[in-house]
Amino acid sequence: MSTHNHHNAYHGDDDVTAAPTVERINVQPKGDTFSPGGSSSSSGATDHHGAVEMVSGADPAQQSPLETTAAEMEAKKGGRFAFVKTRSFWIVLGLSQALAITQTGTNTLSTLLAMAGTSIPAFQSLFNYVLLTLIYGSITIYKYGFKGWLRMIYKDGWKYFILAFLDVEGNYFTVLAYRYTTILSAQLINFWAIAVVVVISLIFLKVRYHIAQYAGILVACGGLGLLVASDHITGSNGGPALNAVKGDLFALLGATCYGFSNVAEEFLVSKRPMYEVVGQLGFWAMFINGVQAAIFDKSSFRAAVWNGKVAGYLVGYTLLLTWFYTAAPIVFRMASAAFFNIGLLTGNFWGVAVGTGVFHYKIHYLYPIAFVLIIGGHFIYYGTEGVLGEAKKPWLGEDQEGGDDGLGTARRRLEHPSAFV
Repeated sequence: MSTHNHHNAYHGDDDVTAAPTVERINVQPKGDTFSPGGSSSSSGATDHHGAVEMVSGADPAQQSPLETTAAEMEAKKGGRFAFVKTRSFWIVLGLSQALAITQTGTNTLSTLLAMAGTSIPAFQSLFNYVLLTLIYGSITIYKYGFKGWLRMIYKDGWKYFILAFLDVEGNYFTVLAYRYTTILSAQLINFWAIAVVVVISLIFLKVRYHIAQYAGILVACGGLGLLVASDHITGSNGGPALNAVKGDLFALLGATCYGFSNVAEEFLVSKRPMYEVVGQLGFWAMFINGVQAAIFDKSSFRAAVWNGKVAGYLVGYTLLLTWFYTAAPIVFRMASAAFFNIGLLTGNFWGVAVGTGVFHYKIHYLYPIAFVLIIGGHFIYYGTEGVLGEAKKPWLGEDQEGGDDGLGTARRRLEHPSAFV
C-alpha cells in the first residue's frame, strides 16, 4: 500500500463536470484543497478524453517534482511492445495471476461452505469489510486527522457509497450463485465483466482502446471458450447443479456489478490514495452488507451448520478476500480494469487445478492450451502500448498532474524513474 507523506490532509472536490464529446480538452478542477493550516489552492489538469471529474486529484504542490515527462520517457523507450519489455508489465502480470489464484481460493471456500450446509452469501463477506475498515480506515484517519476524515466523508462519501454498493452486490450475487450452480459454471460467466468494463470505460471515462487491445481480449476469451468446450466434452462441470439457470443468472448479475465497480475503483484509485479508497469502500460496505445480511441471511444463518471446519473456511475466505482488495488497486493503477478482468480469466484454469485435489476434477488436455491462449492475450493486449502502458490514465493529464503519485502510478514513475513500482 502507498502510505507516503504527500497526502497529509484530505482535499476533495464536490463538483461534477459533464463529459464533453471532443477528443482533447483542458480540464480545470474546481474547488479548494484543505490543509491543516486552513489554506487552499486550485490546480488544473490536461485531460485527453474528457473523463467525468467526479473527485479532485492530488494537489501538485504536495507532489514531488518531475524528473522526466511522459513524452521524454516514451521517446527514449518507445517502440512496438514497449510496455511488455518493462519490469512493470511482468509485475502486473504476476500480480494479476496471484489475484486469479486468490479468487479461485475464495470461490472454492464458498463452495465448501455451501457443501457443509452453511450458505450465507451476505454475512460471509462482512468480516472482510470490517477488516478493511480497521486497517485502511485507521490509516486514513492517521493521515488526514479525524476532522479531515469527516470532511472527506462529507464531500466524497456518496461516491464511495456507490462503489461499496456495487461491490457488495457483486460479492452477494456471486456467492449466492454457488448455492444453485457449480463452481465452473459460475466462473465461466465472469468473462461478461470484461464486456461491461470495456463499454463503461468507453462511455464514461472516454477511454479509446487500440485494435491490439480488442484482439488481445478476443484471444483471451477464445481461451475461455476452449475451457467451455473441454467441460462439454468431458461432461465435467463440478457436479450436479440445484438450479443451473437461476445460479447462472445470479452469477451474470454479480459479474455485471463487478464490472461497474471495477471501473469506478480504477477511476477513484487513480486520483486518490489507495488507503482512502479501500478504507472507504470497506467502511460503507460494512454497513450495506450488514443490513443486507440481517434481512436476507436471517433464516439461512439460523439453519447454517456451525463447527470448527466452517469457522476455518470463513477465516480463510476473509483473509484471502482482504488480500484481494489490497492488491487489486495496484493492478488498477499499473494497468486497467479491463486488464484486471482478463487476468482473472485464468481463474477457471486454476479452479480446475485446485479442484483436482479438492473436488476430484480431471484436467482435460484443452485446459493447458486454453491457459496459454489467455496468457497470450495479455501480450497481444499491450502490443501497441507505450512504456507507461495503461498506468498513464487519459483523464489525469499528459504528465498525470491530476492524479495521485502513490504506489503503481505513472505519476510516481515520472517523479522517480528508477522506482521499482
